[in-house]
Amino acid sequence: MFSLAVEQALRVAIDAHAGQMRRAVEPTPYVVHPLHVALILARWGLDDDVLVAGLLHDVVEDSPDWPLERIEAQFGHHVARLVAELTEDKTKTWDERKRAGVDKVAHMSPLAATIKAADKLHNLQSLVFELRTQPADEVWSRFRGGREKTLAMSTELVEALSKRVEPRVAKSLRAALKSVLDADAAHQPAAAR
Repeated sequence: MFSLAVEQALRVAIDAHAGQMRRAVEPTPYVVHPLHVALILARWGLDDDVLVAGLLHDVVEDSPDWPLERIEAQFGHHVARLVAELTEDKTKTWDERKRAGVDKVAHMSPLAATIKAADKLHNLQSLVFELRTQPADEVWSRFRGGREKTLAMSTELVEALSKRVEPRVAKSLRAALKSVLDADAAHQPAAAR
């Protein structure tokens, strides 16, 4: 059974991401992503504070109604600190944010790195699904970094995270990245493979 804090975090995530959609060929409500992150963390056996931080990992950057101070007031210092480690600076360009995200991994707490790994794992799994069910050019067209930069940054992030998380988590990340690369390769002309 989950704590009251998990129930509250579910409600906050649903409210904070209301009306937001994941960029996909078939758009889905954005809140599906943090829900998957929390499910992955639960499957890995993490405690409720980590599940709460997973549910809230994008709230600060995506909802002006939820600054870190409000997260801390409602969920405590530990959760707020984890969310702070995971929050991107949306005033920066895509390249700057993704580079900072990779560089930040070396200094993250182990729990924040594990949440970031669950975040990346869900993103990779979603990408595999799309590459297997949609035309590749449509899939890649929605990524700000395009195909090449997105694959390069994903590879760097998976390798950085794999050095900071438990071996079973690293294995899951590397397997998901391989699935993305395999699904992408299936769409490339034979000469490019």
